[in-house]
Amino acid sequence: MAGHQGHQTIHVGGEWREAVSRATRDILDPADAKPLAVVAEGDARDVDAAVAAARHAFDEGPWPHTAVAERAALLRRVADLLVRDREQLGLLESRDAGKTVEEGRVDIDCVADAFRYFADLVVGEGGGRVVDAGSKDIHSVVVHEPVGVCAMITPWNYPLLQASWKVAPALAAGDTLVIKPSEITPLTTVALIDLLVEAGLPVGVANIVTGPGHSVGARLAEHPDVDLVSFTGGLASGTKVAQAAAVSVKKVALELGGKNPNVVFADACSTEEGFDTAVDQALNAAFIHSGQVCSAGSRLIVEESVRERFVAELARRAGLIRLGRGTEEGVECGPLVSEQQRAKTEAYVASALAEGAVLRSGGKRPEPSAERPATGYFYEPTVLDRCHRDMKVVREEVFGPVLTVETFRTEDEAVALANDTEYGLAGAVWTADAGRARRVAGRLRHGTVWINDFHPYLPQAEWGGFGKSGVGRELGPSGLAEYRETKHVYQNLAPRPVRWFRG
Repeated sequence: MAGHQGHQTIHVGGEWREAVSRATRDILDPADAKPLAVVAEGDARDVDAAVAAARHAFDEGPWPHTAVAERAALLRRVADLLVRDREQLGLLESRDAGKTVEEGRVDIDCVADAFRYFADLVVGEGGGRVVDAGSKDIHSVVVHEPVGVCAMITPWNYPLLQASWKVAPALAAGDTLVIKPSEITPLTTVALIDLLVEAGLPVGVANIVTGPGHSVGARLAEHPDVDLVSFTGGLASGTKVAQAAAVSVKKVALELGGKNPNVVFADACSTEEGFDTAVDQALNAAFIHSGQVCSAGSRLIVEESVRERFVAELARRAGLIRLGRGTEEGVECGPLVSEQQRAKTEAYVASALAEGAVLRSGGKRPEPSAERPATGYFYEPTVLDRCHRDMKVVREEVFGPVLTVETFRTEDEAVALANDTEYGLAGAVWTADAGRARRVAGRLRHGTVWINDFHPYLPQAEWGGFGKSGVGRELGPSGLAEYRETKHVYQNLAPRPVRWFRG
């Protein structure tokens, strides 16, 4: 965060500034609850100024009319700067969000990939889709134009990665933007604005307002000069964003999380290698970033015949996961992002046990140690066996290190369980039967389906969900289309009177 000082973390029209109210917020390190930084606590007045700057930059500035090749070149410069600052940004993401440094580094790599992907995508397009009007005297073409001023509201779990999924396609399309990062983890998004400025982005194209959702986010969603609002976060907040945006009938893109099934058939475990891989991947699915992942495989649905052996080994390995400060060497899992998130996780586990779940591992705060300060927001990876669909912990997104176990006997039952959710973001099927893999994948009502894998994504493939997991898609060609309007231009090359009215 080199381009500004202290708590001047609001960037409007090319200038770093304090909040209009001069209010600030301490950003806490979740590993020890100590202050990590101080940022500006903006409100609706800051939003209005930022939107006005973005509006002016879109209506009067050069960016929407900049040649596609120049926009792509800027995106590639940003990617190069991300590579240059990888260690610094990875460490900052680790300390701010609580994840391990290695996870932070991987996040930065993925952010750079997103900027490069959208740069390549936009320059590889033609000049529009020619439509045959049935006459040599008619030239008809469908073109894509920037949607305008984009409001972006991002979550706390993958701050910079989720920002890049919005910022990169919006800039590629020629839009201007105002971004509101989570008030809990804003630091790397503030740093991204510095990199955009360094890369040469024109004044007013990218603006940031740090502050809470109830004021900054709410004002962005309802603002009449915003043309699109893109939100990633929880279902309740996303519903409010959609309702606020509906008043001015602006475009809305929502990614609202999931309750993602990981279906394991017995034949996937028929060899020792297969069994080991399926167990290992079930751990990764559930406990990467302490389960604070929208696509976390938090519902293990395992075939009854291998359930006991599978869950026993899973629970054993979960108990060996090394918890600690993400910056410590050898730590495999960091803290939850806040005390509020840990308390929420504890409440879900308590309700599950009250409803009859069997605790197989975890279920409590770990003992403090040198790498796990007592003030940190740590919680043990937890495996809850003998779960069923009526349990709150199975129905609702926990966003913590909690894995529930359900069982099935038939393929139809497995599919029914996997689809028995209001969400539909992602899911996986593990089987050695290629035909079964294709059948089950085809029947799962989820936006991403992995076969014999979990968690990988590609920037060139769309990401988003069915049902209450959201509206629209990020990444891929559809991710660029979200930030565009489609226009049909019909040109008559030989105009003449129609004589509809005889006169």
